[in-house]
Parts: sequence; structure tokens; C-alpha cells
Amino acid sequence: MKKIGLVGGTGPESTVMYYKKLNDEIDKITDGKAMPDISIESVNFRRAWDYVTNSKYDSLTDYLSEKVNCLISGGAEVISLTAITMHMVYDELSKKTDFPLVSIPKVVCDEVVSQGIKRIGLLGTVFTMEQEYMKKDLISAGVQVTIPKEKERELIGKRIYEELEVGVVKESTLTELVNIINRMKDDDGIEGIILGCTELPLILNPDNCPVKCFDTVDIHIKKLVTLAMEY
Repeated sequence: MKKIGLVGGTGPESTVMYYKKLNDEIDKITDGKAMPDISIESVNFRRAWDYVTNSKYDSLTDYLSEKVNCLISGGAEVISLTAITMHMVYDELSKKTDFPLVSIPKVVCDEVVSQGIKRIGLLGTVFTMEQEYMKKDLISAGVQVTIPKEKERELIGKRIYEELEVGVVKESTLTELVNIINRMKDDDGIEGIILGCTELPLILNPDNCPVKCFDTVDIHIKKLVTLAMEY
């Protein structure tokens, strides 16, 4: 089995989720005979977020590349970021490290297309909703991507940063998110919603989401498991 390397810490809650789910999934697949070797290089979330909010993309790329190179040096063979927002520098990071990182936007796009979805909604940080890195693969595949209205985006971003990133899950926030999704379903005709932040599955799931829910963490983990178990 190949060693998995994760650039984590953005945020800590989703990194814990990745670690646990990767172990659980491979333990289950192997009928209790194996668990994966995993290395985690955890970034300083506050430092990384400062680079993001102040558009210091070169500094962010340099910082993340240090982490990726540490994973490569440690023998990791399947490497990925555990945060969608960090994918804003994915292309530059891949060139700088010269390593085939497993892209969350790409694997999510493949799953959406396989389900025959033509109109998809996207939730995430303000950066993920407003920039192109999570949308471009979908658009190239002929999928229409819709994001919430400006005030809704601000609310979602606030709830992610102030609550979910630190492990706080509120029923009132769930109600707000469900209301936004229902509005997008009625007004924009979305057939599904992408949980485009790796903390969003802490609060939204197929049982409480009013449209088909694409959990980026689950989709990404399935791909990482497949690659790790390839010989």
C-alpha cells in the first residue's frame, strides 16, 4: 500500500476528519487486515489564512510547497491538500513541487458529471465561491455552476470561519444554510450542491440537505484510498 501524505491544518477539524476516515475506510476494505501509513504536514492556519485574505499567493505557494516537499522526503506517494481554498494556488504548487497532487476540484467534477448533474450549486469560503479554481473543471465539462447571492456568501463565509473552522456546529446555522440551498433550488434550478469547504460536512449531509449533496471530503477520500491501494 502506498503511503498517504496530507497537507493539513486548514483547518484542524477537517484534517482530523481526513485522518479518521482514511483509517476507517481502508480498515473496512481490507476486512480489518490493514490501515494506511499516513504523514501529515500541518500548516499554521492563521498564517495561511493571512496569505489568502491579503492575496499573498506567492507566499502561500512557497509555504505549501515546503509542506509538500517534507511529505515527499518522508516517502509519501499519494499527496493532497485537505482544504479546497488552498487549491487557489494548486497549479503553481504542482509546478513548484513537480509532484502530481490529487486535486479536490478534479475528483469532485468527475463525480458530479458521473451523476448526470447539469446544474450544480457551490457553497464554500467566499474565495471558493467567487474565484474559479473550484468551478473551471465543471464548466469545461458542461456543468452550470451557481453560487449564492452576495449577502448569502458573506453569511456562509462568516459561519465557516467563526464556527465550523473551530468545531462549532449550531442548529441555527444549519437552518440558514438549508434556507439558502432551498432558495437556490427554487430560483436557480440547481439539482445538487457541492460542499465546497472541507468543514461543511460537519453540518450538512445527505440526510439534512434538500438537494443531492456532494460531500467533497468523502469523494476525495475515496480517490485517495483507491490510489493508495493501487499496486
